[in-house]
Amino acid sequence: MAAKDQAHAVTHILEDQEQLEAIARRMKRAHGQMGAVVRMLEEGRTCEDIVTQMAAVGKAINTAAFTLISASLKECLEEDKSNSAAVTAKLQKLFLSLA
Repeated sequence: MAAKDQAHAVTHILEDQEQLEAIARRMKRAHGQMGAVVRMLEEGRTCEDIVTQMAAVGKAINTAAFTLISASLKECLEEDKSNSAAVTAKLQKLFLSLA
């Protein structure tokens, strides 16, 4: 149980509304792009066109994830909470998981 409480303590929820809205917009755009990929497949479009669109989806998702992590790191460092080092380490691990 203590490990579960400790794991819960090492978290961060982004509070910057401007960043949250930007991330949500990017994810909505990626959602639309993903729909375009499905339509392109159904329409029999060229491999090049489809892969180009897939790459755009991947870039949009990765950019949103990097933005979320970097904004969270910024908040974490500015808040100067007692667990900020642990949260920072966890966020850095998330960052590396995308690299």
